[in-house]
Amino acid sequence: MTGPAEERTTAAVRPYVITGGRAGSSRDALPLETLVMASGSTLPPTLQPEYRRIAHFCRGLLSVAEVAAHLGQPPAVVQVLLADLIDWGHIVARPPIKAAERADMDLLRKVLNGLESKL
Repeated sequence: MTGPAEERTTAAVRPYVITGGRAGSSRDALPLETLVMASGSTLPPTLQPEYRRIAHFCRGLLSVAEVAAHLGQPPAVVQVLLADLIDWGHIVARPPIKAAERADMDLLRKVLNGLESKL
């Protein structure tokens, strides 16, 4: 039992309640480095508070990981909520840029040799 001077350290609402018991969404999981931003559309007044908080934080460009940190929720929960907001048109997402293909080592050696010969 906690006394009046002790602070509550657990969330008042469990993550499975926030997502409606869902562990996934209608789309592939958003990578943590995906950038998201509010679309500027008007939010319905019946939207649950977590969705509203996400839209508030996403006024600027943030990564999924940053949104999770601001909300204090696990990234998996935020990914589900963000996917809902994207499906409803309230959030736009920019997927991460894929890593470049490994460069041809022979070509890089030729470039390096050419640069060295100019020095």
